[in-house]
Amino acid sequence: MVKKANRKAIREKKHSRIRNRISGTAQCPRLAVYRSNKHIYAQIIDDDAQTTLVAAGTIEKEIQDAVEHTDDIAAAEKVGEVIAQRAAEKGIKEVVFDRGGYIYMGKVAALAEAARKAGLEF
Repeated sequence: MVKKANRKAIREKKHSRIRNRISGTAQCPRLAVYRSNKHIYAQIIDDDAQTTLVAAGTIEKEIQDAVEHTDDIAAAEKVGEVIAQRAAEKGIKEVVFDRGGYIYMGKVAALAEAARKAGLEF
């Protein structure tokens, strides 16, 4: 009998394979995305120094006030805009995109496209 691992384990395995190929540096940090059932989060991370430079998520009050629901594409777009604005304030222009093992469509793609529109390059 073939047993399939749960979705979380599959996503974590995909994410570890992705992380073997990409890494964030001080010159080009990593934009990491995490989705939960209710929220979406984004962080810009310098893996060399092991620090989070900028973070945004729908759990923040200012983003919750700007969107109707925290678990849809519109919320992901708002997080992408906010993370790009905060990165620009810190002088970050170029990043490496880490989709976190998620398929690049829907909320993850919306967050990435909004960040690109707001000025991040990847």
